[in-house]
Amino acid sequence: MSGPLNGKIALVAGATRGAGRGVAVELGAAGATVYVTGRSTREQRSEIDRPETIEETAELVTAAGGEGIAVQVDHLEADQVKGLVERIDSEQGRLDVLVNDIWGGESLFSWDQKLWEHSLDTGLRILRLAIDTHIITSHHALPLLIRNPGGLVVEMTDGTAQYNADNYRISFFYDLAKTSVNRMAFAQAKELEPYGGTAVSLTPGWMRSEIMLDAYRVTEADWRDALAIQPHFAISETPAYVGRAVAALAADPEVGRWNGRSLSSGELAQVYGFTDLDGSRPDAWRYMVEVQDAGRPADVTGYR
Repeated sequence: MSGPLNGKIALVAGATRGAGRGVAVELGAAGATVYVTGRSTREQRSEIDRPETIEETAELVTAAGGEGIAVQVDHLEADQVKGLVERIDSEQGRLDVLVNDIWGGESLFSWDQKLWEHSLDTGLRILRLAIDTHIITSHHALPLLIRNPGGLVVEMTDGTAQYNADNYRISFFYDLAKTSVNRMAFAQAKELEPYGGTAVSLTPGWMRSEIMLDAYRVTEADWRDALAIQPHFAISETPAYVGRAVAALAADPEVGRWNGRSLSSGELAQVYGFTDLDGSRPDAWRYMVEVQDAGRPADVTGYR
């Protein structure tokens, strides 16, 4: 292995697909050893019931130039998370990067039901998946991460703190889930700073995840066919883009300058100079405000 993260140990919690997989692979491409966790394995699918597995993610990490290690973990089960961190400590003796990307609520939230109309049990399940999992994972992983100064925690969410403060995000439970993660990063930043650690929240833009591509019935090769249905999808990005954002943060010796900040893939691309796989630099959240939310026709000129 070689690269700016050679010798670094990362844990990407929730790396089965989507942003978590993109982050894990790009950390591997930078030379890191990456523990990838999730519930879906080749022998057992989670309730999401999709074909992607943590073994596939680990293999992609290794193929990219790092070392991928798949561990089946339900991050709502504290004993499983505790065992995971103990294993990382035993095998590596350190943890340099923690990425909390656990979610799994794609099929649970409603697009139109009000709080009092939404299933309460399902709504509380969303919050457990989106919030409790992150808390449980950080609780067990941070003692190992702070053992060496320079550790980085990345809390993955949907929407910057500013955008989420100004806009209602779909429905009550989704809104609460995604805004809470931004605040968790801010709080961890305050607690990690005395130990030389950094915590940030990070959002991709409109991401072409496996689930999103399936929703539009396209593939990565022909994703532009979806523009006939949703023209603003032109601003979308691959999971590798936010992965490169995390890799850039992890390799930055001055990453502490971002401590407590809410960041986006598009913003960091302008700072660190990385691109998406097609060589572009989509700036989705600026586009959302200035074009989509403003009711203007889809036009990505100047935004990617």
